[in-house]
Amino acid sequence: MIKKIANWWRSQKFKSAIRRGDTRLAVKLLQEIQKSGARFSWLEKLFRDKLQIERYSQQYKQEAETLSRKLNEELQQQENRYLDYLTGFKLAQHQEFIDFVHEHFKLIEHDEHKFQCTGIDERIFDDFEAKLVEYLREEFTRIPDKKLVVKLQDALEDINSLKNGKDPDYGFHLTPYVYFMKYFLENVYCVYLAWFFIYQADLLSTKVNILDIAAGPGTVAYGLALFVQSISGFLSTLQMDISYYSLEQQDAFQFRGLQFWRRYIESRKTPVNAYFRFVTTDILTWNEQSSNIPKDFFDFIVVSHCFFSDVEKRFQANNIYKQIFASYLKKQGYVLLIVQDKKLFKIYDTYQVENHENEKKVVGTLVAELGLELVWYKYLTSTSLRTPLGGAEFAKFAREQLPKQLYMSPMIQKYFGQTYESSYTLDDYVILAKTSEEFRSQESEFIKVRYLSSH
Repeated sequence: MIKKIANWWRSQKFKSAIRRGDTRLAVKLLQEIQKSGARFSWLEKLFRDKLQIERYSQQYKQEAETLSRKLNEELQQQENRYLDYLTGFKLAQHQEFIDFVHEHFKLIEHDEHKFQCTGIDERIFDDFEAKLVEYLREEFTRIPDKKLVVKLQDALEDINSLKNGKDPDYGFHLTPYVYFMKYFLENVYCVYLAWFFIYQADLLSTKVNILDIAAGPGTVAYGLALFVQSISGFLSTLQMDISYYSLEQQDAFQFRGLQFWRRYIESRKTPVNAYFRFVTTDILTWNEQSSNIPKDFFDFIVVSHCFFSDVEKRFQANNIYKQIFASYLKKQGYVLLIVQDKKLFKIYDTYQVENHENEKKVVGTLVAELGLELVWYKYLTSTSLRTPLGGAEFAKFAREQLPKQLYMSPMIQKYFGQTYESSYTLDDYVILAKTSEEFRSQESEFIKVRYLSSH
């Protein structure tokens, strides 16, 4: 009897707690009723079922949140993998390879910006040079000897106008061959080191899109290809995918460059996987609408040795360069500028001195004129000085210290009457920059307005 009364009293208290909305007390009383062994009333059963539904709902909510979190993590991983597929993986910094380059190229860091280089990777460059000479000899067999000599001299005189501060025409039939003989190897040598410094700064990926302005025969692509050959010996697997856009006025340069590429680069055991696209146009008559170049696509836009001596042409070219940088460079992309030391200082009507504060101002002025922000620059030189050595003094230095062009020298001596061995020399500023956000937004708005007004 007492037990029944106790059960009845708990049920009454339970009803009262439900009416007052005191859920905590109702739960406590329901647990006491269950422990007593008494049967639940319909109200107590209903409340029990309500608690179970709420508990199941909470468990479902937690499971849903867990699944949602896991799904988001998986989607993020897939997105990252897709981005890796599109942009490639960063080339890991391999210290043994970095040490190898410093040792074989005999790189000496004299100050924050000046790097002296008197060595080379003979394994790569000797073979490259030998195959280039072989290619040239085969090409020259197609031209009668007397006509060959005359045509080579005409093209040489045009290219040599660079020494007098003039801009060559580059339009002679054999100009690409003369460029191969006189400047190509040294420029590839310089570009190789430029890519090395970019790699050392952890800015080079296995997939890279490059726009090369005034590309010539593709010197920038060759420098990267030889760099990849060098580093591949230190990595178990390396697959580089390069989308290379050549923007060049002379189609003969593009044709000869691709011809030798197919003969040499694609014959390697581990060839670089490169996609070439040729845009043949004069940079000074640039037409964005007809270029068919993808917007916001390039990891690197390169201007190598295409800075005009003529003031009007330089001003015109710089404005076009700014438009190209703003339109075609990825937001996180870089601009690589390579300019000969004498040309750089002549542009700004000043002289190169050992005080690199003046050098910083000149480099900063060039970068600012192009609507860019400086990331870093390196002055690559064969000597330990910024000021040039005299002719006889430099000839002695080159003869004793610099790597020789063993295969090309006899050809140059034969056709151009040169009496000494050509060497691999450096006298270039390698400048890495990014587009200024302020300029990029202004230029993009200008391009949009110009496009709308033309339509």
